[in-house]
Amino acid sequence: MRNRKLYLGPLTDNRRWDQVRIRPDDVIVVTPPKCGTTWMQTIVALLFSGDPEVEPELSMKMPWIDIRLREMPEVAERVEAMTARRCLKSHTPMDGLPLDEQAQYICVFRHPLDAHFSYRRHLRNMPIRFFDMWYPEDDPDGVTFRRFLDGGAEGFDGDAMPLAHILRHYLTALALVARPNVALFHYADMCRDLPGTFARLADLLEVDHPPALMEQLVQTARFDNMRAQASRFAPGGGQGFMKSDTDFFHSGTSGKWHGQLTELELAAYDALMDAALTPDQRRWLENGGALP
Repeated sequence: MRNRKLYLGPLTDNRRWDQVRIRPDDVIVVTPPKCGTTWMQTIVALLFSGDPEVEPELSMKMPWIDIRLREMPEVAERVEAMTARRCLKSHTPMDGLPLDEQAQYICVFRHPLDAHFSYRRHLRNMPIRFFDMWYPEDDPDGVTFRRFLDGGAEGFDGDAMPLAHILRHYLTALALVARPNVALFHYADMCRDLPGTFARLADLLEVDHPPALMEQLVQTARFDNMRAQASRFAPGGGQGFMKSDTDFFHSGTSGKWHGQLTELELAAYDALMDAALTPDQRRWLENGGALP
């Protein structure tokens, strides 16, 4: 671990990265949960292969290194045996990852409230119930949102994805954004301009495809197409990892939290955001656009 911060929770253990030998051409997708991880990995898979019919098989070909559900020696052996260029996934903030000088780190963010409400739905779609105490089925007292606001960035809290964990991800990525191999993307920008996202990522990864093929790749990664082929694109699709692969791609829209929170809840969220971020930093984290 050396100087890396420890992130150890019921789902994740960033010490598992110690068993991965990072290669100079690796791409590591680093995000808080429900911020566009699968979408970005799919785009990487399409750009790497240049094949609109590629089978991403994300859980096996682009594994989530941090998750403790698979034995790490098996995962390490599998990724080491890969001969093609690799894309690896992490939900660990950047201060907990091994930072290679050449590997490309792609950090993806989303409005924290959109990520929170998407995570609520995601947990309901999982057959294993990890966080019922934070996300109760019946929640008339607003326990879920209180835990979102008061949870810490690490340990059990971090795996339950509170605001503090999202902010830790964001601030540690911002601290490294001047490095040529660390790039920040926003879910809202991906929604607004998917071709532009492909073009920017292709440039970062030094991948070049003819315009007609790029258009095919973009069409493959559109939300409606991915939802229509959920068993192909969802992590662990077709294997019963989720109750419904289709529900993993719930809507792909933003702002679903509007009308779901009280004025007091929104005021408490605003206070935490304003205390942690500058106005420009907050603007980008919530809406994307030009980086602060």
